[in-house]
Amino acid sequence: MKLYAPSTVNEIRKRYGFHTSKSLGQNFLTDKAIIDQIIEGADIGPEDLVIEIGPGLGVITWEAAQKAKKVIAVEIDKKLLPILAETLADCPNVEILNQDILKTDVNQLIAEERKHGIRQVKILGNLPYYITTPIIMKLLEDGVEAESITVMMQKEVAERIQSSPGKKTYGAISAAVQYYCQPEIVVNVPRDVFIPQPNVDSAVLKLTLRKEKPVEVTDRNLFMACIKAGFGQRRKTLANSLTGIDGVGKELASQVLEACGIDSSRRAETLDLNEFAVIANELKKREV
Repeated sequence: MKLYAPSTVNEIRKRYGFHTSKSLGQNFLTDKAIIDQIIEGADIGPEDLVIEIGPGLGVITWEAAQKAKKVIAVEIDKKLLPILAETLADCPNVEILNQDILKTDVNQLIAEERKHGIRQVKILGNLPYYITTPIIMKLLEDGVEAESITVMMQKEVAERIQSSPGKKTYGAISAAVQYYCQPEIVVNVPRDVFIPQPNVDSAVLKLTLRKEKPVEVTDRNLFMACIKAGFGQRRKTLANSLTGIDGVGKELASQVLEACGIDSSRRAETLDLNEFAVIANELKKREV
């Protein structure tokens, strides 16, 4: 059975009386070439654990199960459980968890599987557009013990995440994610290869987690606060935008920027990670 075939998708939905939920971002992929590119991009080995976020009908789950030692698929929608039991019936190495990924201790799942000889961990997912950023940042801020995160998301968001300083698309999410990983677009995905068809195009983004962070920061929370404040009012100069950090007034912001050798009239979109780190470390010295 070709799970990705539009006729199969529609037959399964009809037989189970399943109605897709916009709020859960349920759009089922029907292009085998793109599915293959996702699996290839994730670089799954025979001793690997795959954790999949939102398996849907199990299309990518099934393909991942052919390559991995084990797949744990985290699905929030109870109505998909009987469908997955059918579509993945011949995949004994797949475990379905009916949970919300935002409330799941992913590192605990990984720790349990490490006991059974898991070599590496690869995270896959087709993320609901409206919670793409919270899911990615939760995994990164929790220090997920994985080698990579390969996820489908709105194309515009993927482009923002991998953007660089000086570009209009460069923002807080770009800097925050790039502190933790190296982003790379695996494949662009047109809207017409989904059932139902979404209103926007998608992209698959691979985030390779860094073994060492690209900059040294003395207070990670303060570093992230600098990024958030800088882009919170991106049209403002740094001297003004940094006042968005608790305890920082314009005078202190100007003093810190001068001490860092950074022009106070610059805007956040021109700063690289190292400059954000220098500012955060200087603020930390002043006990902000």
